[in-house]
Amino acid sequence: MNLNLNNKYALVCGSTAGIGKATAIALASEGVQVTLVARNEGKLKLALADLPQQRTHDYIVADFSNPDDLKNKVSEYIINNHGFHILINNTGGPKGGPVFSADVEEFENAFTQHLKCNHVLVQAVVPFMKSEGFGRIINVISTSVKQPLDGLGVSNTIRGAVANWSKTLANELGQFGITVNNVLPGATGTERLTEIIKNKSDKTGNTEEAAASTMKNAIPAKRFAKPEELADAITFLASERAAYINGINLPVDGGRTKSL
Repeated sequence: MNLNLNNKYALVCGSTAGIGKATAIALASEGVQVTLVARNEGKLKLALADLPQQRTHDYIVADFSNPDDLKNKVSEYIINNHGFHILINNTGGPKGGPVFSADVEEFENAFTQHLKCNHVLVQAVVPFMKSEGFGRIINVISTSVKQPLDGLGVSNTIRGAVANWSKTLANELGQFGITVNNVLPGATGTERLTEIIKNKSDKTGNTEEAAASTMKNAIPAKRFAKPEELADAITFLASERAAYINGINLPVDGGRTKSL
């Protein structure tokens, strides 16, 4: 299937590892010119070297704990270079723990890094998308927007806010040829999953191997996802082929979520 992504520009956040990096590679493989965004310049340079070099890719160094700085850097980049047809909002999740014992500051930090930063990026990229009559905004969030996950209280709360924000955006921007969709990863082989498995192991006293096995058994597919499998779903949603898919939550979780 030809995804018709040649000559498109994409801004991919959290793109030095995991789902973000896999998505950057997948988009670049389809002919997209990719700009990576993350806070560690050394890791950005390493990730940049791994992108298929069909086009010239680059990066922006920015910290998602500072929305104003992120907005300024991306806006300056757009003024001096080009706008973006595709925005992939992807940021590492908040630390785990029960919601009752979470400090208020944890909610504030997560709200800043996820919803505020997503919002300033959308405001920066949408004018170009409107001028092109084509835009794809894809938020990588969590299956917790359909079914809250035990031990991830702050994440469950903030991810739900992002999902409703994005659905509202989809309603507002659809008339301009801009779609807004959420991809909901299940357990995926990333550093985040390694952290979750370790926490489960520490809490139960079981080995990490036993904790991982228990998690896999709760998934109909009986395995964890590869980051590349999430990237494939994201890349399709970013394409012209997905023009009439708008305002959805797409679980990519091997069937784990117990709802439609």
